[in-house]
Amino acid sequence: MPPAAPAAPAALARRIVARARAAGITVATAESCTGGMVAAAITAVPGASAVFRAGLVSYSDDAKQQLLGVKAATLAAHGAVSEAVAQEMAEGARTRTGATLAVAVTGIAGPGGSAFKPEGRVCFAIAAEGRPTGSETRDFGAIGRARVRRASRDHALGLIAAALAG
Repeated sequence: MPPAAPAAPAALARRIVARARAAGITVATAESCTGGMVAAAITAVPGASAVFRAGLVSYSDDAKQQLLGVKAATLAAHGAVSEAVAQEMAEGARTRTGATLAVAVTGIAGPGGSAFKPEGRVCFAIAAEGRPTGSETRDFGAIGRARVRRASRDHALGLIAAALAG
């Protein structure tokens, strides 16, 4: 039986490590609903230690505040699953780890959600030295907890790769 083709996240992670290394860029992650899956994908690549600074899993609101400096007022005004919180998570990860580039992920993997924040809604942010912090929201739908988490990991890896390309 021929070997399976490399998984998309593994290929993206290899590309991230190679591009970051070539550009002298360091990377950090701030994760909530993915629970460290983005960091795990990157650190699975041999040589990742040359570019990967830290992965911070801030599952609770308290951890978001203590580890990443997310403001209580931001959480109160927008909720943990919001672009505003994702931006503060990414900025906090970048500044607190000294990384050049940081990605943040916060969302509702499921089961559950509400009419205002449905299952499968995930907010992302990229903070890069010398650039404005960008953010976006993806609605993956009620596709199941494991699939939302994998889709979120893959999207976050894609955001890092795109930031390194441009």
